[in-house]
Amino acid sequence: MSKTARLSRGFAAAAVIAGAIAVVSAEQTSETPPISEGLARATFAGGCFWCMEPPFDELDGVISTTSGYTGGQQRNPTYEQVAGGLTDHAEAVEIVYDPSEISYGELLEVFWRNVDPLTRDRQFCDGGRQYRTAIFFHDDEQARLARDTKQRLDDSGRFDRPVVTEIVEAAEFWAAEEYHQDYYIKNPIRYKFYRYGCGRDERLDELWGEG
Repeated sequence: MSKTARLSRGFAAAAVIAGAIAVVSAEQTSETPPISEGLARATFAGGCFWCMEPPFDELDGVISTTSGYTGGQQRNPTYEQVAGGLTDHAEAVEIVYDPSEISYGELLEVFWRNVDPLTRDRQFCDGGRQYRTAIFFHDDEQARLARDTKQRLDDSGRFDRPVVTEIVEAAEFWAAEEYHQDYYIKNPIRYKFYRYGCGRDERLDELWGEG
């Protein structure tokens, strides 16, 4: 694909995002509520949170996915603030899952194959710290497993550059405005247009191979 074509796709994707910002500017974020006993949380940042919900929603044992913001100090951050780089939050997805049905290790495998772990502070067409890749661990076991899988990737010889995904302790998570939740279901055409325009699947195929 030519550079001109790539730029056109990028501008088109940016237009979709700009339209979303205008719609959600009046909505509010909120803290996520406690979860039921026996369930657990996993929190991952992988660029645009619209694109991180679908691969987890289809997994048995995943109870819910929530798009939101984490990793920053400001309370009640808005999409405009985070997307504009005005806070240190990352767009992220919080997963509530049943450990008796799916393990954290299995969630990590899905996470890695849906991000570009070689690019710092950027994912596909979206640039800035707000689009960094990160694993936000909730306990010592999650931290150990995350570090182990990252080290295995570095040692595997698959990549010619080191994995730069951050592994940090989970911070306060703010659920994004309702407009963003299940965006791929509510707005399937705009979602697919954005995802294609951003070159996400093209780059994931380069990194991980189709399927």
